[in-house]
Amino acid sequence: SSHEHKLNFRKSKEECLSYIQDALLQQQWKRAAEFLTCYVESLEKDYSRELIGPSEMIWRIGTEILWHHSQSSMKEFNCFMEQMKTLGVKRYLKVCLEHVFHLLCNGQIDEAYQNLSLAESWRFGEQTAIQDKEMKLIEAYRGLLDYYSWSKQKNILLEHSEDGFSDLAVEQEMHSYFRKAAVNLKEIIKIPGVWDVFVKCYVDLLEFYGDHNEARQVLNEYAYNSKFPANPNAHVYLYQFLKRQGESKKSLISALKILHDIVPSHELMIDFNTMLQKSKKRKKRRLGLEVIFAALDYAGWKENAKAWSCLARQVKQIVISEKHLDWIKQEWNSRKDWWPAFHFSRYLAKRNWQENKSLSYEKALVAGILLGKDCKYFKYVSHRGCKTQLKRFRMLKKFVNRHNPVYLRISG
Repeated sequence: SSHEHKLNFRKSKEECLSYIQDALLQQQWKRAAEFLTCYVESLEKDYSRELIGPSEMIWRIGTEILWHHSQSSMKEFNCFMEQMKTLGVKRYLKVCLEHVFHLLCNGQIDEAYQNLSLAESWRFGEQTAIQDKEMKLIEAYRGLLDYYSWSKQKNILLEHSEDGFSDLAVEQEMHSYFRKAAVNLKEIIKIPGVWDVFVKCYVDLLEFYGDHNEARQVLNEYAYNSKFPANPNAHVYLYQFLKRQGESKKSLISALKILHDIVPSHELMIDFNTMLQKSKKRKKRRLGLEVIFAALDYAGWKENAKAWSCLARQVKQIVISEKHLDWIKQEWNSRKDWWPAFHFSRYLAKRNWQENKSLSYEKALVAGILLGKDCKYFKYVSHRGCKTQLKRFRMLKKFVNRHNPVYLRISG
């Protein structure tokens, strides 16, 4: 019966998709392609009288297979994407965008630009309004490629100026790309979202032409507008811009403070700590200690010699002055149960000594203050250092032994 036929078809279709999924997970691209071919052919055969276009599943699976298949070519990929465009009106712009990404990955920039221009001129009744967001992306990526062309012309112009020549044609072409890029990039970054690459390119354009006020406004809006999602990079870009403009330490610290709150393990925390340590205000120096302790809570920082040097320097200053030992104690109280195994084991002492003696020195100083002269890490490193007759390690051992009472006060 017709009902039974449909049930059997649905069952075989689900089994076929299951086989495709299994092949994809095992990266068996040839096998996946064969099953997908069968799947599409069965759809055409059984539903030829029904108005059913290719599902998004076929588009996604087909794209993945063609991207990884050892025998696929860019020509085949282009052909497949064109088929997907003509058969899926609702997904037309999404398919165009994905096609452009693949062209760019293969270095076909002119072809990508041509595809974006064609997509930008696409109109299909009500679908044009429905896909407004996708159209904005199409325009934004075309602006990005205009920026790329502007950058190339700028480099040519700079090379000519170094040789004492001026090229009016190149300069005019560069300005033309600037105008086209600026219009589209400015539009996309008005919409709340994460637009890192577009923001960076737009700010670069503005800075080159000396419009620093507009650049500052764009970056402030991107970082502080509550309608935009929290984005660490927004504060990084603002900090880097302020630094290029020679802004005050207060402005730089303000930008990095928010970055610290969002991503305490960010690499710029070294800069942040350095600025805070140099401050005359006690509150900021206290924050500096908190910042560097927090950064070293993360595994990616375990062997960061600069970070350990920052912590060692500040801890040493506090110990010598015997002021603000309570700062160290407060930071250590929440870490004393897990930092010894995380940072100061004998195994790590041996490995750090073999790989980076400067790192082991800084860590040994911190370990000696926080855990005392009997700490495994400190004992191993100081013994090795003294045995190889390195003066700084002998001084390190004397320093920790002399200030061992500090450990007792910190451990409390």
